Amino acid sequence: MKSNYLLIIFLFLSAFGYAQGYDIGGVVKETGSGLPIPSVNIQIKNTNKGTTSDFDGRFTIKGVSSGSTLVFSYLGFKNFEYKVTSTTMNLSISLQQDSKTLDEVVVIGYGSQKKRQVTGAVSVVDSKTLEILKPVKIEQALQGTVSGVNVTTTSGAPGAALDIRIRGIATNGQNGPTTIIDGYVGELGLLNPNDVESITVLKDAQAAIYGTIGANGIILVTTKSGKKNAKTKISLNTYTGFQETSRTLPTLNATEYALLLNESYANGGKALPYPNVSGLGKGTNWQNEVFKTGVPIISHDLSISGGSDKVTYAVSGSHLDQEGIIGGGKSGFLRNTARVSLGADLSEKLKLKTNVIYTYFNRKSLNENGLASVLFNALNIPSTLTPYNSNGDFTLAPTTGLGIEIINPLAQIANTYNDYNFKKLNGNFGLDYKLFKDFVLSSSMGFNTSNSKSRSFAKQVNYGGKVFDVARSSVSQSAINDNDYSFDIYGTYTKKLGEGHNFAATIGNTIYKQWGNGLFATGYDVPNNSWDFADISLTTGILNAKTNGSYSYDERRLSYFGRAQYDYKGKYLLSAMIRRDASTKFGPGNKIGYFPSFTAGWVISDEGFYGESKFINFMKLRGSYGTLGNDQIPNNGYISQLTGEATYVFDGALVNGSASGQIPNPDLKWEEARKFDVGLDLKLFNDKVSIVSDYFIDTRADLLIPNIPVSGIIGISAPGASAPTVNAGTVRNSGFEFSIDYKNKFSDNFSMSAAYNVTFLENKVLEVNNGTGFIEGGSFGVGQPAPSRMEVGQPIGYFYGYKTDGIFQNQAEIDAHPSQLALGANAAPGDIRYVDVNGDNVIDVKDRTNIGDPIPNATMGFNLQLNYKNLDFSAYTFASVGNDMVRNYERDVTDANHFRYVLDRWTGEGTSNSVPRVTTSSTANTVFSDYFVEDASYLRIQNIQLGYSLNPKYAEKAGLTKLRLYAGVNNLYTFTKYKGYDPGASNGAPIGGGIDYGFYPIPRTYMVGLNINF
Repeated sequence: MKSNYLLIIFLFLSAFGYAQGYDIGGVVKETGSGLPIPSVNIQIKNTNKGTTSDFDGRFTIKGVSSGSTLVFSYLGFKNFEYKVTSTTMNLSISLQQDSKTLDEVVVIGYGSQKKRQVTGAVSVVDSKTLEILKPVKIEQALQGTVSGVNVTTTSGAPGAALDIRIRGIATNGQNGPTTIIDGYVGELGLLNPNDVESITVLKDAQAAIYGTIGANGIILVTTKSGKKNAKTKISLNTYTGFQETSRTLPTLNATEYALLLNESYANGGKALPYPNVSGLGKGTNWQNEVFKTGVPIISHDLSISGGSDKVTYAVSGSHLDQEGIIGGGKSGFLRNTARVSLGADLSEKLKLKTNVIYTYFNRKSLNENGLASVLFNALNIPSTLTPYNSNGDFTLAPTTGLGIEIINPLAQIANTYNDYNFKKLNGNFGLDYKLFKDFVLSSSMGFNTSNSKSRSFAKQVNYGGKVFDVARSSVSQSAINDNDYSFDIYGTYTKKLGEGHNFAATIGNTIYKQWGNGLFATGYDVPNNSWDFADISLTTGILNAKTNGSYSYDERRLSYFGRAQYDYKGKYLLSAMIRRDASTKFGPGNKIGYFPSFTAGWVISDEGFYGESKFINFMKLRGSYGTLGNDQIPNNGYISQLTGEATYVFDGALVNGSASGQIPNPDLKWEEARKFDVGLDLKLFNDKVSIVSDYFIDTRADLLIPNIPVSGIIGISAPGASAPTVNAGTVRNSGFEFSIDYKNKFSDNFSMSAAYNVTFLENKVLEVNNGTGFIEGGSFGVGQPAPSRMEVGQPIGYFYGYKTDGIFQNQAEIDAHPSQLALGANAAPGDIRYVDVNGDNVIDVKDRTNIGDPIPNATMGFNLQLNYKNLDFSAYTFASVGNDMVRNYERDVTDANHFRYVLDRWTGEGTSNSVPRVTTSSTANTVFSDYFVEDASYLRIQNIQLGYSLNPKYAEKAGLTKLRLYAGVNNLYTFTKYKGYDPGASNGAPIGGGIDYGFYPIPRTYMVGLNINF
C-alpha cells in the first residue's frame, strides 16, 4: 500500500512538473542575411495557441510546456520546428528561403502569384518602408523606392494633391494610375499609411486584366488584416513634429532695391525714385513675414488585430493634424480615418472577407499658383514697404510702377477665408466558395460614397485699385455627392497534370457604376462683412447674373475578362489575358473595346545545364505585350448637352438661359495603350543581391484630346461652351529600368540593406491630327503666347520659345545682327540677343523652337538601412536628371522687387553676357526664351531616421512586446541649381506642367515618434 502512495505522489509531481509553463521569447531572422522577419506565424504544435513576430522579428509566448514544439511559418520560407526544453529561454531562429516558392506572393489582380512565377513588370513596397518614411500621403512613399514611378507635388501645402506617373506621360488627358484597394477602385491619397500592408505596382501588360482602367498602370493596395491563431496585438504609433520652409529665394533688400531702381529709372531717362537711399537698411524680408517656423504636425494611429483558427480581425483609427508653413491654420489639413477588417471561415468551403474604411478630412487653402498667389506677391512686392502703416493697418502697395496685381501678401492671407469638408465611406464585401476540388468561385462588392461641402468668403476690401479689390462681399457654397460601386464575380480553376504541368484559369465579370450630383450657389452682401456670417441663407444682395448651378451624372462600365496561366515545373511560364469593356462614355458603335495581352517567362536557373552556380542563384527572363484601353475623359462627350450659359433678348429684356456646352463628337472611341516589356530578374551571392531590369515601349494611340480647335462659326467661347474631344494623337514612351538590392548580416550586432534604382525615359509625340499639327498649353507672363506644346517629333509639353545668344555689348553688335524689332522693341546695348533660327535675317515668331523639356531623362533612388544592436538608421533619397523648368514667378513691371542674380547684370561693355540691363524703357528682354528656362535637375534627401528599440526583456516587464523611439527629418535638403522653390514640382498638366508660378515649397519636417506594441 505504501508503494501505491509513493506512485501516486510521483505521478502527481510529474504531472505538476509537466504542467509548469515557460515564457519563450526570441527573434526570427533570415538565413544568410540575418535580417529580422516580421509577421512570422509562431504556433504551439497541435494547439490553437500562438503569436506573430513584430516589426523587428521579435516574439514572446507565455506558458509553454516543456516538450512542446513551436512551429515557425512564413510565406516564401521553409517551416521550422523547435522543441521546447527546460533550458529554453531566448531563441534565435533562422528561416531558410524555400526554393520552391522563392520570396513572397505578389498580388497581380483577381488573384496572386508566387514572385518567381510573375512574368510582368511588377514592383512591391512593403509596410516596413511605409513605417520608416512616415508619409502624410502614401504616394510620397513611391518616390525613389519604385523604378519607373515619378511622383510630383502640385503644392507643398498640407493636403495638396500629388501626381503619379508610371513610365512617363502618355497622353495630354488623365495620366494617373488607377488604385485598387483590396479589390475595388479607391483613392490612394485618402488612406492611412499605417493601414497598408503592401503596395504592388503593375507597370506593363500585366495590368491588362483591368482593361480600360489599366492604361496608365495599376496600383494594388493590400491593407493589413489579422492573422489566424494569433493573440490580440495592440499597436500604437505616434509622432509629433514641427515644420519650416525648405527654401527661401534670395531677393534684394531695401537698399539694394532702391539702388537698382534708381539705375533702371536713369537708364530709362526718368527721375530717380530714391534720391537718398541712406537709412533704408535691409527693409522688409517679405518671405520671412509670410513663412512661419515651428509649424506643428501631429499624427496618432492605433490598431488592434488578431484571430482564431476561424476568424481574423483588424481595427484601426488614425488622426493627423498639419498646419501650413504659410498662413498656419489658413492652409491647414486635418484627417481622421477608421477601418474595420474581418475575415471568417464560415465553413470548410465558404470564406467571408470584408474591409470598410471611413475617412474625414478638413482642408483650408490659400491661393498658391500664378499671378494671384501669396508667394508671388511676397517675392515681387518691394522690400522698402512695411507690412503695416502707422495706423496698424496693412500697407497698401501702390499701383504706380507695381501694376494692379501685386498686393501686400499678409493682407491677402488675412482676407482669405475658405473651408472644405470631405467625408467618405468605402470598402468591400467578398465571398470565396470552393465549388469543387480545384475550383474557387469568388465575388466581391466594392463601394465608394463621399460627400463634400465647401464654403469660401470674399470679403469687401480695397487694396488700392488692384484686381483683388472686392466691391461687394459674397459667399460661395457647394455640396457634392459622388458614388460608385463595383461588383466582381469570377472563378479560378487550378490543376496539376502529370509530372510538372500546372494550369490556372480565371474567368469573370465586372459591373461598375458611377453617379453623383453637385450644387453650387453664391450669395452677395454678407452681414457685417464677416466670415462668421458667411452663409447664403443670411445674404441679402441681388445680382442680375446667374448665381447658382448644378449637375448630375451617371456613367457605367460592363466588363468580361479571362486569364489562362501555364507553367512547366516552374521553369516555363505562360499567361494570356483578354478583357472586354463596354463604356457609356462612347456613343453607339464605339462603346465596346477588346484588350488582349500575353506574358511569358523562363526560369533559366532551373535548367539542368545551368548547374549549381555559387554566383547566380536565380535567373528569370520574361516578356510581355498587350493592349489596354482608356476612357478617362469628361462624361457625355459624344452628345450635345445644355451645360453652358447664355443671355437672350426676350420681350425687350435680357433673360438668362442655357446654351450648348461642349461640342459633341459622335465618333469618339477608345484610346489604346500598346505595352511591350522584356525583363531579367537575378539573385546573386546566396540571395544577398537582387537585380531587376526592364526595357519597355509604351505607345499610346488614338489619344483622347480635349478642346480640338474647330470653326468659329460653331461657337466655343460662350460660358460653359468648349471645343470637342477627338481621337487625334499618338505618343510613345520608351526606356530602361534597373534596380539592385543588397542585404547582409555582417555580425550578430550589425546588418545592412541598400537599394538603388534608376529609370531612363524618352518621350516622343508621333502624331497630332488636329489641323495645326500641335497643341498649346500653359501660360507665361501677361499676354504672351502659350509656352508649351505637344508637337510631332518632340516630347509632350516641351517649351516653345526663343533661343538666346548672350547680351549685346555695343551698337556694332546690334547693327550686325538681324533686327529684333518684331519682338516689341529695338535692341540696345545690354539687351538679350536672340538666335535667328530659320536664317531669314529677321527675329520674329518664326524663330521660336524647342528650348527645354520638363520630362526628366532619368530618375533614381538610393535607400539605405543599418541596424546595430538596438539602434536602427535609414536614409531615402531621390534624384531627377535632365528636367527643365520655366521661371515664371517674376513680374516684369518696373517697380517689382528683383532676385539677387540681377546684381550680375550688364552695366557696360564687358560687364555681363548672361543677365541683361535694367531699364524702364521698352525692351524685348521679357519675351519667352531660354533665359527663363533652367535645368531643374536635383538630388533630394527625402528622409533620414534614427531609432532605438528597448531590449525585449525590459519591455516585457512593462507588458510590451515592442517599444521603439525614433527621430527623423523629412525633406532634409535638396541639391539643385534651380533658382525656384521646388525643382520637382508640377501643376500636373501634361502640356504646361513644368512652369513654375511660385510653387508652395514642400516643408522640411522634424519629428520624434514612438512605436509601441502590446
